Amino acid sequence: MLRTSPLLQQRWVKILPHILDTILLHSAVILAYRLSISPLSAPRLLVTIITLLVYIFLGAIAIKRGKTRAVRLSAWLAAQLGFIYIITAALSHNPVPWLAL
Repeated sequence: MLRTSPLLQQRWVKILPHILDTILLHSAVILAYRLSISPLSAPRLLVTIITLLVYIFLGAIAIKRGKTRAVRLSAWLAAQLGFIYIITAALSHNPVPWLAL
């Protein structure tokens, strides 16, 4: 995206992010259901799902909805921070993982 690659015009490149995001979100909901965990009673799960939705939104801006290169780069960096947050929250079992250190 930042190099304006012609690969971005291929159909599978346009479809794959939507499939992956759907799988991620579906996995979170199914995991919560199978473990009988309500996002309202488990703050870590609630924050993770909200962050996942923000990650998906930022990814859409970074890949195609951003009007300028700076907006796309900023959205991509913010999405990466969201992804890192999701991983650290999952590993620390804490909605505020930096406090768990």
